[in-house]
Amino acid sequence: MRATKRANLLVAAQADGLKTTSIGRWALDKYRLVSLYSRLFSTGMKNKWLNRVYIDLCAGSGLSQIEGTGQLYYGSPLLALSVPDPFNRYIFCERDKDSLHALRKRVQRLFAATDVRFVPGHYDDRINEVAKEIPRADSVLTFCFIDPFDLSIKFSTIQRLSSRRVDFLLVLMLNMDANRNVKHYANVTNRKIDEFLGLPGWRKEWQEEEKKGTSFPEFLAETFSKQMESLGYLHVPFHRMKLIRSDANLPLYHLALFSKHERAYKYWDEVLTYSTNQTSFQFNS
Repeated sequence: MRATKRANLLVAAQADGLKTTSIGRWALDKYRLVSLYSRLFSTGMKNKWLNRVYIDLCAGSGLSQIEGTGQLYYGSPLLALSVPDPFNRYIFCERDKDSLHALRKRVQRLFAATDVRFVPGHYDDRINEVAKEIPRADSVLTFCFIDPFDLSIKFSTIQRLSSRRVDFLLVLMLNMDANRNVKHYANVTNRKIDEFLGLPGWRKEWQEEEKKGTSFPEFLAETFSKQMESLGYLHVPFHRMKLIRSDANLPLYHLALFSKHERAYKYWDEVLTYSTNQTSFQFNS
């Protein structure tokens, strides 16, 4: 399938009296990338897998409001629900009760006929419940988007889902969180990076890499990618992770795709090319 015109990847919305999620304007770049990849994934795989599942572990309220303005846009859950070839099932996890309530109401109003499952609570605590909502049929392919506010995602959470055929797109807070708090996280009493990497002995490796001039974000990215390799995923080097910058051009976070199949990376390369050139994209349906 070829799109010859720029797709309307962002959807502006109107206030509905329900809770919204506050975002910086730079988050719209992330939403464009996630929206386009969801389209490529869902359409490209529709004739290859009987069941396609979309998971959002940090679903939010469904509507995002740019800080300091009244501008509202669909968040990642509603963007995924809006793809031309919808997934067979959607699984949304959200720990904030008001946000989850707002998301339920919006889904019921806008996508009432779609198979959507809601899992309340923090994704690390409720990952077994999330996994149970993935159909047990043989032909199931899942795309999981994880967008935490910091590096709080535990590697054990990803490991729990990886036993199924799941591709991951993760927001890695390598600059906003890790780089700003490197001394804090290097303290042996802090276990945040231990759990993120699934490696309690990472500090010794970091000391060696720091002597070589390796930055903390690059060290974490490469180490995390090696951990994903141990689960059967293809290696993703730091330079292939998409950097998102602030309005002031400061590095904020990276988007990293992990799959066990090269086709996913071809889609992702198309997404990055399209988002830069804003021309056209092509893929096989």
